[in-house]
Amino acid sequence: MIIIRLDRMLADRKMQLSKLAELVGISVVNLSNLKTGKVKAVRFSTLNAICKALDCQPGDILEYVEEDE
Repeated sequence: MIIIRLDRMLADRKMQLSKLAELVGISVVNLSNLKTGKVKAVRFSTLNAICKALDCQPGDILEYVEEDE
């Protein structure tokens, strides 16, 4: 399963979700859904913009953990 660590990156960068939404050019609602893991997919262009705004790598935001069987 993929875990989204956007909240950790925002805290590390001391940035509000609304500021990131403004920098990335997507709505706060869509970013919030991404942050809470309520989305099934993310566009590479969105991931690229998030990484640029937060000065990070995709692996800083996305983490794979094995699901319990």
